[in-house]
Amino acid sequence: MKKILLPVFILSSFIVTAQEKEELPQGWSSEGNFQLLFNQSAFNKEWSGGGTSSVAGNFMLDYQLNYREGDFSWDNKLLGNFGLTKLKGDEFIKKTSDRLELNSIAGKQLPDSNWYYSFFANFRTQFSKGYTYSKNPATGLEIRTETTHFMSPAYFQFGPGMMWKKHDDFWINLAPATARFIFVDDSFTSAPGYVDGQYYGVDKGESSRFELGASFSGYAKFGIMENVSMENTLSLYSNYLDKPGNIDIDYLASIEMGINDHLSANVIFQAIYDDNTVAAFQIREVLGIGFNYGF
Repeated sequence: MKKILLPVFILSSFIVTAQEKEELPQGWSSEGNFQLLFNQSAFNKEWSGGGTSSVAGNFMLDYQLNYREGDFSWDNKLLGNFGLTKLKGDEFIKKTSDRLELNSIAGKQLPDSNWYYSFFANFRTQFSKGYTYSKNPATGLEIRTETTHFMSPAYFQFGPGMMWKKHDDFWINLAPATARFIFVDDSFTSAPGYVDGQYYGVDKGESSRFELGASFSGYAKFGIMENVSMENTLSLYSNYLDKPGNIDIDYLASIEMGINDHLSANVIFQAIYDDNTVAAFQIREVLGIGFNYGF
């Protein structure tokens, strides 16, 4: 995982040196978008190729509120994402995505530069309960066990650093002294059979965990071609206090292909690595038709 940081810093250096200084708008500016994404598949009983009928929906909220006055800037971004799917024959409707996140970065610009002294804060949790699913050996029916819910887990991190910013759609931030708190419901860490550190890294009977480490985050949104845009968000975190070589990674890419003012085709890809959750990459892909409302 250590090798991941090197190409990130090389790419960041290339971006910084290749771009020219750009004037940013003054005062308050805001932009928001609400999107409903649908995908569906259906097979009749004569279909010989195999398959299971399903219907899925996903809502996404993206709202930015930014401020700039002279050499001071303050950028805020609210993200919401929640998805459900229903497979024919399944007992339960299941979640495909669930994320509530708030990012905030304040910066004071260095003279004649795109660099800023910065201070950032990030809060992340989920909207609703999460479950694992299994079969009842006696009845064969599907059963579910609650494993997460709102504010369990919840992550809050903050710290000073340096930010390079060309405009609201293109910036990177490096914070080498980042404090991070992980909050959980202690009913999970007090449950019978709990193994220390297995519930998002929080110890048995506890409701929180403190970490101190380095954080790298970046955001880039750009047009690929006419009516096609791509948005990228990358977050890296290394905990100095426990296995600093195990880098937490959260990468999200979204491609939007505009059909008209309110309809678009969307591709979403997300990759997460956090060994406090599971020591493997978590991958999510979504493809569907979306209804958009900008405000």
